[in-house]
Amino acid sequence: MVVIDEAETVVREAPPHGAIGMSTAYRISDAAPQPRTMEFRRRVLDVGAAIGEHPIAHDEVYYVTAGKGVVTSDGKESEITAGMAAYLYTGANVGIRQIGNEPLSIIIAYPVAAKSGP
Repeated sequence: MVVIDEAETVVREAPPHGAIGMSTAYRISDAAPQPRTMEFRRRVLDVGAAIGEHPIAHDEVYYVTAGKGVVTSDGKESEITAGMAAYLYTGANVGIRQIGNEPLSIIIAYPVAAKSGP
């Protein structure tokens, strides 16, 4: 077991997949010893920020802890608020953008691809 304090994992950066606006990333699972089999992160999207649409090669979950957003999967959009999760499927083209006056806080979880070789 490893216990990770998210405050020790914080990075201020533009969101991935398009650098739309700014965000605060909590790279929680990066602090876990290797090897590991899943990614678990929290990201807070500033007002007007977005994780741009991108194809995924694994199932992925966006879980909202605060704020409002619009999640996109293969062109279909749904509003998502605190306490809601979007389960996104392998092969989909996905993204999420913040809406409203409050930053959007989401947990992002997905499996890490197995590494091959010695």
